[in-house]
Amino acid sequence: MILIDTHTHLYLDAFDPDRAATVQRALGAGVRYMLLPNIDSSSIAPMLAMHHAFPEHCLPMMGLHPTSVKENWREELALVRQHLDNGGFCAVGEIGVDLYWDTTFREAQEEAFRTQVRWAHDMGLPVSLHSRESMDLMLDILEGMALPGLQGVFHCFTGHIQQARRILALGFHLGIGGVLTFQNARVCAVLAQVSPDSIVLETDAPFLAPVPHRGKRNESAYLTLIVQRLSECLNLSPEETAERTTQAALRLFGLSHP
Repeated sequence: MILIDTHTHLYLDAFDPDRAATVQRALGAGVRYMLLPNIDSSSIAPMLAMHHAFPEHCLPMMGLHPTSVKENWREELALVRQHLDNGGFCAVGEIGVDLYWDTTFREAQEEAFRTQVRWAHDMGLPVSLHSRESMDLMLDILEGMALPGLQGVFHCFTGHIQQARRILALGFHLGIGGVLTFQNARVCAVLAQVSPDSIVLETDAPFLAPVPHRGKRNESAYLTLIVQRLSECLNLSPEETAERTTQAALRLFGLSHP
């Protein structure tokens, strides 16, 4: 199986002791691309360093994470734009609105989200979206913006079928990770009603490790566990599940077949 981890933070310090070995384990498990979403100005250098160390496999995105939208968000956003103008990124991300941790900068989060979505549309890049406690709000924003041709993925999708249908109607994809393997994960029943061609795989490493590693550090090699569980939800073989989700990711992010 050839797999693509469409959302993994392998550049974070959790991987400092064994980053190269972590990449090798992922490659050994069939993961050919590991897409790296940015967080803010502090993560750009380590993310790009990882891309330069593994240029054929670890591909960077550029964006400002909603939980990093603080008093200096305009300066942070200007830096994002500067890097995007230099090129070399597979997506604009990780961007969105997060109403779980702190709503102090909600209006700024929404403005930063709209701005980065417009940039992505103008540059012909997909978006990687963070929507914790904000999925309906973000769907309302995207539907209202009505940007033809804009594509992207709702990272860590755990919503209900009505939300899934709104996402698919926009031409977006569902990002599915380790939460799917948790006991009583309701999203399995939702995915059974969705075409696998609209699903892409992710780990969000080092976070949200799948069972049996739940609570421990996640890594891209564990994508095989997510494929196994997703295949059960879709009533497909793991091989077909891998093939169709990989093809979806290749199309979405404009990647060449490995």
